Amino acid sequence: MALDGAFLHHLREELSEKLVGARVDKIFQPNRDEMIFVLRGFDAQYRLLLSARANSARVNLTAYPVENPAQPPMLCMLLRKRLSGAKLLSIEQPDLERVLLFTFSTTNELGDRVELVLAVEVMGRYSNIILVDENGKIVDALRRVDAEMSSERVVLPGLLYRLPPPQDKVSMLTDGPEAVLEKIDALPKDMELSRALNLTMQGVSPIVARELQHSIGRGGDVFIRSMDAAQRERAIYFLRRLSDTVRELTGTPYAVLDAGRRPKDFSYIDIHQYGTSMIVSKKESFSQLLDDFYGERDRMERMRVKSQDLLRLLTNHTERLRRKMQNQRQELADCARRDEYRIKGDVLSANLFAVEKGAKRVTLPNFYDENGGSVEIALDPALSPQQNAQRYYKNYRKAKTAEEKLTEQIAIAERDLEYLDSVLESLAMAETERDLNEIRAELAEQGYTRAQRTEKNGKKNPRGGKSPAVSAPMRFETSDGFTVLVGRNNRQNDRLTLKDANNNDIWFHTKNIPGSHTVLVSDGKKPTETAMREAAVLAAKHSRARDSAQVPVDYTEVRHVSKPQGAKPGMVIYVQYRTVYVDPNEAKPASAE
Repeated sequence: MALDGAFLHHLREELSEKLVGARVDKIFQPNRDEMIFVLRGFDAQYRLLLSARANSARVNLTAYPVENPAQPPMLCMLLRKRLSGAKLLSIEQPDLERVLLFTFSTTNELGDRVELVLAVEVMGRYSNIILVDENGKIVDALRRVDAEMSSERVVLPGLLYRLPPPQDKVSMLTDGPEAVLEKIDALPKDMELSRALNLTMQGVSPIVARELQHSIGRGGDVFIRSMDAAQRERAIYFLRRLSDTVRELTGTPYAVLDAGRRPKDFSYIDIHQYGTSMIVSKKESFSQLLDDFYGERDRMERMRVKSQDLLRLLTNHTERLRRKMQNQRQELADCARRDEYRIKGDVLSANLFAVEKGAKRVTLPNFYDENGGSVEIALDPALSPQQNAQRYYKNYRKAKTAEEKLTEQIAIAERDLEYLDSVLESLAMAETERDLNEIRAELAEQGYTRAQRTEKNGKKNPRGGKSPAVSAPMRFETSDGFTVLVGRNNRQNDRLTLKDANNNDIWFHTKNIPGSHTVLVSDGKKPTETAMREAAVLAAKHSRARDSAQVPVDYTEVRHVSKPQGAKPGMVIYVQYRTVYVDPNEAKPASAE
């Protein structure tokens, strides 16, 4: 991620403006890697999040609620003892290192005024939160580091606190762009410029280095060996402009989202390197950027973990169905020989007199062959010619019955596989625990999993037992004012299409592709071409074909959609439809929720 030293430099300034002078009101430690300081300023209260999690280390003001443990950890109790009521004097950052030093004024056990420093090191898996006393000695740390863990830097109570070892890089705060180019020239000539910038410049993350290369190379790849004079001039210009942004703290928080609006990266400068493949969104503050970015990532991770059991269940059922269908199709192919059994039975019955008893095989004229050919027939020497003929008739009847049953079973398996595909698509679109609970309830109703028993206190377990009520579908509004409803899962799809929608509303669904039922609400008016197009885009967007370029979407009036008797949730048939091809990446209607 892009929380580099330059980004932290901007964040430090933003935090200083709001927090310096505030007093520590409360301290919480919701988990082993995060601390929350509640600071009370002159006119507001702030919640400062200090995170040392390896994949989301950061410092920012947060609005997200957290659940605190009943028994606070030891470090939390220590910080409460030493910093409760303390006044924040300053927030410092050594050069462009990923370290913030929070200096607090408080009193010790003797009543003397002392200054304590809380060092927050934002360095990926080496992140830490360290309390340092007035003598510069470590009081305690979130992660203690002994000599066996690190020979370069030991972090233990009683030792003097030392900053992390500095890197041999050029600082934008003190050095000019010429110093950067001088260092780059000493690197291997086949190295890409973005990699060289990342290795050379202090406080520059990969996304900023790539953005510099994008600007210097005008969108193309740039290697050290191939840099010409014009590119070096552009390099000096863009490096100087970046240095000015960092020195003067004129950066702006930007979040980078993919086409599905999932967080991918962030920076303090505008990002152009992704073109139209990513969405670059400007935020009001650096804290809000981090809060929203990591909050969404954490939500996605929680959903991923909570949906693992469902994904495993659906995958196992799907694989079993595919293997079963493969075996059944092989058996069905074997049944194609049934007519051969009947012909051999008929030929034997017509030529019983020509078959010697005890023979193992016989060649007889085939009266079914228009060319007057013959057929070789294997015989069981222990049976009479008549019994051998009856054996072939029995094999014929057996193959014919098996063909009928196998054809029926394969059709059922194909419908089951189509249903499981639709549930997998619903799981991919699930955004909340309620969505997951509805999917679990649906699978329990269909017999794919057991409904869990009620809890001891008499309440229904949301993961099973009593089926949760069907939640409302997603609601969008077209650019010309029509409402579009999109189901999140099969139970919503059934209710939306078969109960809530009016007969004159327009129903959309991707052609032969798992996806959501989408309904354009007509309200007694004739839908416009714009509304129809945007509804079709929504149907494509909420389907398995969301990443495709041209997606076929069928549409018809709701009156022409019906559910076959005994069909599984979400499964319908429709007639009198038309098909339109749309790009899911077209501008879609805004959410009306």
